[in-house]
Amino acid sequence: MTPPLDLRGIPCPINFVRTKLRLEQAPPGSLLEVWLDPGEPVEQVPPSLTMAGYIVERLEDRQDYFTLLVRRPPRQP
Repeated sequence: MTPPLDLRGIPCPINFVRTKLRLEQAPPGSLLEVWLDPGEPVEQVPPSLTMAGYIVERLEDRQDYFTLLVRRPPRQP
């Protein structure tokens, strides 16, 4: 797994755009850990990624921030 993508302090929708760009550059099936601020970022980014076709595997509250594990879907045959 690649190093976490630290988007704490990054506003919406830039944090979603950066996450999506990183996932598009990753191989199909790869997993990305993203760090997000509480509030709007954690409320908006996971559902936006799901709507874009990515797989949100876990969202965990770390008190000061949230960790999000998201997977780029494997290639379709």
